[in-house]
Amino acid sequence: MRNRLINQEVYNNLPKELKTLTNNFEGRERDIVLLSSLGVLSNCLPNIRGNYDGDTVYPHLYILIVAPPASGKGVMNYSRILIEPIHKKILEESKIEKKICEDFKKKNKENKNDVCPNIQLKIVPANISTSELYSFLGNSKHGLLVMESEADTLSTMMNNDWSNYNDVLRKCFHHEPLSIARKIEDLYEEINEPKMAVLISGTPGQLKPFLKSRENGLFSRFILYSFDELSEFKDVFASKTNDNKSIFKVVAAKIFELYGKLSELKEPIVFEFTENQKKRFVSTLDSMWKDIVSNHTDAFIPNLNRHALILYRIAMIFSAIRNEGDFFDGNKIVCNNRDFLIALKLTQTILRHSQTVFDSMETGLLSIQDEEILDALKSNFTRQDILLKGGELNIPNRTLDDKLAQWQKKKIIKKVSKGMYKKL
Repeated sequence: MRNRLINQEVYNNLPKELKTLTNNFEGRERDIVLLSSLGVLSNCLPNIRGNYDGDTVYPHLYILIVAPPASGKGVMNYSRILIEPIHKKILEESKIEKKICEDFKKKNKENKNDVCPNIQLKIVPANISTSELYSFLGNSKHGLLVMESEADTLSTMMNNDWSNYNDVLRKCFHHEPLSIARKIEDLYEEINEPKMAVLISGTPGQLKPFLKSRENGLFSRFILYSFDELSEFKDVFASKTNDNKSIFKVVAAKIFELYGKLSELKEPIVFEFTENQKKRFVSTLDSMWKDIVSNHTDAFIPNLNRHALILYRIAMIFSAIRNEGDFFDGNKIVCNNRDFLIALKLTQTILRHSQTVFDSMETGLLSIQDEEILDALKSNFTRQDILLKGGELNIPNRTLDDKLAQWQKKKIIKKVSKGMYKKL
C-alpha cells in the first residue's frame, strides 16, 4: 500500500520544539517521529482540557505504526526520551514516599495497619495484568503511557484471562469511568476520569491479532499510520544520526519544565477553538462524512467520528507546546489558525491511512457484540458459560450456538471436548 506522506506544509508550521525533533529525518521516518512524539507529548500536558460534544476531554492519543520489518519504524523509540525525565522523577519520588511510610510503620506498631502509597509511574509496560494496570491508573494523577515496539506483546496480553484490558483501552480513550473488583485479590479500584496514551508499532501480521477486526471499537480509536515500502540502507555514520538522541534530550528538558509548571496549576487550562474554527471544523468533517457515505462505506463512519476528536486533541497539543509554558490558573488557550490548519491537514492524511488499513482487513471477523461476549469468557470456557453471558445480553441460545460454530470456522476458538472450548 502506497499511503501518502504527511504534507510538507504541516512540517513548515509546527511549533519549534516539534520542528527541532523532525528536522533530522526524512520521508517515512520523519512522519513516524512526528506522530510518535505527539503520542508521547499527549501524556505530558497535565491540567489542559477541552470541552468536546458536551464532555471534558484531555490530549491523550492512541497511535499505531504498521509497517514491515526493516522499514525504519524503529525511530519511534526516540520519542520515549521526551517523557523519561518525568517518568524517573515520579517513580523516584513515589519510591521514597513508600519507603518513608513503611519505615514509619515498622517503628510505630500502632500504625502497622496503615496502607502505604503504591508506586507511581508515567510509562507502564504492556506485559502487565489488568489489576496492575488499574492500580497504576488509579495512582496516576495525570495519566499513563503504554509504549510497545512489538504489537504482538500487547496482543498476547489481551488474550490472557488475567491481562485482557481491551475494555480498559476502549473506555480510557473517552475517559469513561472504570471500576474493578476481585475478591481473591482483595481488590477494588474506581477511576472516574482515566487518562492513557498508547504508542505501538508492529508489522501487518501483528495488526490483526491486536485489533482483531475493523468492527472492533478499538480500531477507530487509533491513529493508524501504515506503509509497505522498505527503507534503503542509510549512512549510519552521518553526523545528524549521532545527534538524534541529544536533540531529543534537549527538548525533553523543556517538556520536563513545562510538565512541572502545568502540574502545579490549581485550576486547569481550557482549550478552545474560535467561532470561525468551529464552523470550519463542522463543515469540513460534514463534507468528509458525505464523501465516505457516498463513495466508501458507512461502516467507516465511526473512524471519521473519532478522528474528529483526534483532530481536536492534536490541535490542543500543538497549542500547548507553542505556548511554551506561559500559563496561569484558569486561563484559556485559544487555538491559533496555524495550529488549527495543520491539525486539520494532518488528520486528513492519517484518516486516509486508517481507510487503507480498514479496506485491507477482513470484514466481519468479530462484531462489537462478539468481542464483548468473548472478553467476558475465560481462555477455557463451556457452552453454559456463553449461554449465561448471552442471557445477560438477551441473546437467544440458538444465536449463541451459531456464534460458537462461526468462531470455530474462523479459528477464533476451538472445541476441546463436548461442551468445552478454548480461545485461540
